[in-house]
Amino acid sequence: MPILSWLTRDDDVRAAQRVPYRLLEEVPELSAGDPTSGNMLIQGDNLDALKALLPFYAGQVKCIYIDPPYNTRSAFEHYDDNLEHTQWLAMMWPRLELLRELLSEDGSIWVSIDDNEGHYLKVIMDEVFGRRNFVANNVWQKRYSRENRGSIGDAHEYISVYAADPEKFKSKRNKVPLNEDQAKIYRNPDNPKETDPRNRWRGLPMTAQGYRPNQMYEIVSPSGRIFTPPEGRCWSMIEPEFLKLKAAGRIYWGKSGDSQPSVIRFLSEVEGLVPWTWWPHSDAGHTDESKKEANELFGSDVSFGTPKPERLIQRIMQIATNPGDLVLDSFLGSGTTAAVAHKMGRRYIGIEMGDHAVTHCAPRLEKVIAGEPGGISQSVGWRGGGGFRFYRLGPPVFDEDGHIRADIRFPVLAAHIWFSEAATPWTATSGTPLLGFHDGRAFALLYNGILGDRRPDGGNVLTRATLALIRTAIAAQDPDFAGPLTVYGEQSRISPPVLEREQVTFKQTPYDVKARR
Repeated sequence: MPILSWLTRDDDVRAAQRVPYRLLEEVPELSAGDPTSGNMLIQGDNLDALKALLPFYAGQVKCIYIDPPYNTRSAFEHYDDNLEHTQWLAMMWPRLELLRELLSEDGSIWVSIDDNEGHYLKVIMDEVFGRRNFVANNVWQKRYSRENRGSIGDAHEYISVYAADPEKFKSKRNKVPLNEDQAKIYRNPDNPKETDPRNRWRGLPMTAQGYRPNQMYEIVSPSGRIFTPPEGRCWSMIEPEFLKLKAAGRIYWGKSGDSQPSVIRFLSEVEGLVPWTWWPHSDAGHTDESKKEANELFGSDVSFGTPKPERLIQRIMQIATNPGDLVLDSFLGSGTTAAVAHKMGRRYIGIEMGDHAVTHCAPRLEKVIAGEPGGISQSVGWRGGGGFRFYRLGPPVFDEDGHIRADIRFPVLAAHIWFSEAATPWTATSGTPLLGFHDGRAFALLYNGILGDRRPDGGNVLTRATLALIRTAIAAQDPDFAGPLTVYGEQSRISPPVLEREQVTFKQTPYDVKARR
């Protein structure tokens, strides 16, 4: 597969490995609403923040949407969108690598871009995510009026989509709802003003291409006219199914009652339309709409330069997610993705490095919690509620030699140990030294007084007594487990021959806990 080469490529493709794992420290005074909602707003460099999220959210994110700088050689107040081409690629590569690790098996990543870097983005995303995992390059009509400043008016942007597994994505992605223009063919002939989808219908053709003997019967209309399938076609169902629909009044014979039969389908039965790559402004909003939304939220004097309309993000989430799914935006901007996810009942993680994480994103989400009526609020019936927790990046978890810092708390160290061993997030709760099972091996951590004994020879040290407690915890979760055990602790007071006989591997903290590269 062809690859893209640039001046600093060799360093950039290894950049994510060099990023330290950092703590995420909550700032309670900037958090709002229900703290148990599972929503996060993180202020800090998104490369560091993504690495910090890995031990806890690797493989957990259903939908990633990012709107990175387009490298248009024009500067914005809140973003440096004037990166030289090599710098832009150097910025994107390691972030895409970390985003890939956070994506769930049935997840997808959606990236807004324009022609300045769009073709280069496609090449590096082919390499990072795999060319076979490319799904589509959607074209969003961002303007509804002509643009006359350039040689050819700029009316669209792209949204590139990749899936962790395209077949799983296809089987689980949602269809998009019909808009009123598409739904207008569903009518109630007895009431032209009907709005109830259960009473609006259309007649669907009752033939199919090909020849099937059991679908080649005669049909007699109420007027006595006899119908057979047209040449080269057959009826779309066998006769018993037709008779059931006829008895249920689900066959339409035309206004005079002697037309070729069609099947009545009500608007309420329409699941939606398969998404396609043309996204007109009537379906997904436009830039004037997004500017008005931002002006209403922040005022025109402090409004964000290039936000996306809420309807655009809504369309992505309609296709890629369901209520309760986790959404991530690591270029959060003015907070549109988080606001839309909040209103649509999705969990979210938003990352912003600038001051507007505090001046724009947090205030916007507070308004959403209070029931802010703009954007998509009316279409989704949003009335307020929920909450988010605000975080900033803390110090590195590991020192310069890759060893765990001594002041790290048990849940943080447990998450990093589990991630280093299993490459998956640690989802258990503390209260027991047993971390879990992976590939037929159990893992345990004696650290920070997890057993309630902080004496040098107490609960942080592997002794026969602490080993017995670990064995008890293992039996409680899996009574039949008889496999090997790895124990992390300050020191071991069990002799190597006994450890070998017990199938126990001891690793010392902080020295044997290394940052996963």
